[in-house]
Amino acid sequence: MNNRSIQNWVPSDIAFKIASLLQELDLCSLGSCSRFWRELCGSDHIWAGLCRDRWPALGFDKEQSSSVPEFNPHQLQQQHLDSNLKGWRGFYVNKHHEMASKADAVIAFLDQCISSESVEVNHYLVAMQNMNSMQFGFRDVVLFFFKENLHVLLNLAGLHYSIAWLGVPADDVMEALNSSKICDRQICVQWWKLGRWLYGFRLRDESISRRASLRDLAMMKEQQVLDVLYRGAIHEVIRVQISAAKPVSSPWSCQTSS
Repeated sequence: MNNRSIQNWVPSDIAFKIASLLQELDLCSLGSCSRFWRELCGSDHIWAGLCRDRWPALGFDKEQSSSVPEFNPHQLQQQHLDSNLKGWRGFYVNKHHEMASKADAVIAFLDQCISSESVEVNHYLVAMQNMNSMQFGFRDVVLFFFKENLHVLLNLAGLHYSIAWLGVPADDVMEALNSSKICDRQICVQWWKLGRWLYGFRLRDESISRRASLRDLAMMKEQQVLDVLYRGAIHEVIRVQISAAKPVSSPWSCQTSS
């Protein structure tokens, strides 16, 4: 089927609607089918929408970004544009590479902080703050942090950032976890509370441990764990340590204690 017959078979508005529903990889695959689809899938109108959806924190205006002649992305961040890819597609590709580099920096930082399979909460929170300052979108989190080959604490960082900082709905987070095949991975959070005073004597510090799967955290079934992670070591909580959960049969498994 040649380009002319494709255009006759699929009305341009329907073809545009199909292309606008695709994510970037599927869009590029469709664009490789023919000249007709290549021109359509390279449309600035489509790539402007992908930029807006992936990086809402950049403040793209919907009406402006859909009207490319009046809103030139070169005026936003010239350094992001590749000489071989113009307009919004070029902006998207270069911004993706920039976010991948930033994700590598966050991952390297947490990897360095993880000692004996655990990390202190202050380092964990620094990583969260870095992700926020770097303006990661949820799509960035899914692409760079929801991976089976990464340490579960890096999965947790992406999950917690999506919930607490981005406010992503639980159903969307669960769909991403399931697609990435990491929803059943488990973490253990242990925190120490300052001992209470009784009759002029301070009792021993209290140790509390909780283990939870990423699925449970995404569905808000372990709100206490999320609260401790978000607040960190403050007030009566003097230390918080996060680790990968050991197998249940292990004597070192994370358990509730006091």
